[in-house]
Amino acid sequence: MRIFRLLTIVWVSARFGLDEFFLGHERVRGLRRLVRFTLFWRDLSEPRAVRLRRALETLGPIFVKFGQMLSTRRDLMPLDIADELARLQDRVPPFAAAEVRATLESIYGKSLEQVFTQFDAEPIASASMAQVHFAILRDGTEAAVKVLRPGIAKVIDHDMGLLEAAAILIEKLFADGKRLHPREVVGEFRKTLTDELDLMREAANCSQLRRNFEHSTLLIVPEVYWDYCESGVMVMERMKGVPISQFDQLVAMGVDIPRLAQNGVEIFFTQVFRDAFFHADMHPGNIQVNAQGQYIALDFGIMGTLTEVDKNYLAQNFLAFFQRDYRAVAQAHVDAGWTPSDTRVDEFEAAIRAVCEPIFDRPLKEISFGKVLLRLFQTSRRFNMEIQPQLVLLQKTLLNIEGLGRQLDPELDLWKTGKPFLERWMNEQFGWRGALRNIRHEAPRWATLLPQIPRLAHAYLAQDQAATIRAQTEQLLRHQRNTQRLLILIVLLLTGGIALAAYALFKP
Repeated sequence: MRIFRLLTIVWVSARFGLDEFFLGHERVRGLRRLVRFTLFWRDLSEPRAVRLRRALETLGPIFVKFGQMLSTRRDLMPLDIADELARLQDRVPPFAAAEVRATLESIYGKSLEQVFTQFDAEPIASASMAQVHFAILRDGTEAAVKVLRPGIAKVIDHDMGLLEAAAILIEKLFADGKRLHPREVVGEFRKTLTDELDLMREAANCSQLRRNFEHSTLLIVPEVYWDYCESGVMVMERMKGVPISQFDQLVAMGVDIPRLAQNGVEIFFTQVFRDAFFHADMHPGNIQVNAQGQYIALDFGIMGTLTEVDKNYLAQNFLAFFQRDYRAVAQAHVDAGWTPSDTRVDEFEAAIRAVCEPIFDRPLKEISFGKVLLRLFQTSRRFNMEIQPQLVLLQKTLLNIEGLGRQLDPELDLWKTGKPFLERWMNEQFGWRGALRNIRHEAPRWATLLPQIPRLAHAYLAQDQAATIRAQTEQLLRHQRNTQRLLILIVLLLTGGIALAAYALFKP
């Protein structure tokens, strides 16, 4: 089946004329005339950006998600392509209303009218994995109903099979293949997409994020209506806001745009470093803003998590970057084992400085993190630094954050906005506040263990005493056995000597 999927990808690419994206290179210009002659039947009257967007929509969710990521990187691609790919964020062609009804009635085991007082057949948003409809519950509560696309699991399985095959080829054929861990990265991507197929998991993610920001004035997360949720459907509170990409409308509402951009940076750092649980699909189609200038989070299918080791490593590196302490950055990579132990820290420090120093004290409009990451990638290759698959989602989210910040406020100083937060977090993590928090966290365990200490100590000492007695007894028994063996040997020797003497005296 995968060979048919591969043929489909090749066919769709040819049909929409995507070959022009690589035939434009001088090295392959000789193929242009041959391709045009062979594929003369194609209608390429539409602009290239439209054809690219339509091809990605035709190929399915993985390719749509790739287009969504590209749409936020206006500094890395022509504006016509970025503008067109932005339509993928919430305007993927929906599946038919009849399929929606059939899916929901199959899940609930009853007619749609018995579940909802009102259900809008026209989706309010249609994405690569699911689409959303507004509805009213039986008690009159306004809700948003997210329905999984029928048959999407099979499409994802086929596409992931092709990506896994490509990862194996990259690992085998390219010198940097093993260092980049392509199979592990694809494995993380498969896990992410598989998680998105279970809307109960997404509902749990939403509930957790809502709990983390329950008292926040910066971010609003919808409430989940659990009685209506199943693996194929998620029902939540209907949120009312304006997509963050509608810049003119936000200005008309009186939203403080520079403040909004700063709040976005704080929300990101809070999710990563305070909670180690972050929204990892922050393209404009998943974020809205209300009249009070608060962010509204939507779509919780892709959430990232970090271990305490990852979190502390990242915080130390961010602070070192903010303080321009490139030696600390280099040493942190060596200490973490991400570069070989024999790496010369001074050379690594100099290479990092050459990449990062030019971007400080500049607003976002003058910085391209995409290009910075490219240069860091080239540096990491020189020093044999291994790519960490568990941080791929975070890297993707950082690119999304930059894209959003660039659109909202090109004058935003990311360093001045993020540095105070990280310094405060590090102080709380490792200062006296952190010590008190750890004591409070461990106190219930101590309260349970302290009364047991005398009994556990007595049991240990008794066990130790019994073990000593057993050891002494075994040693005594061994000594007795050795003594017995020695006596027997002496008796045998004496007996043998007497016998020989008698023989010598009385022999004829």
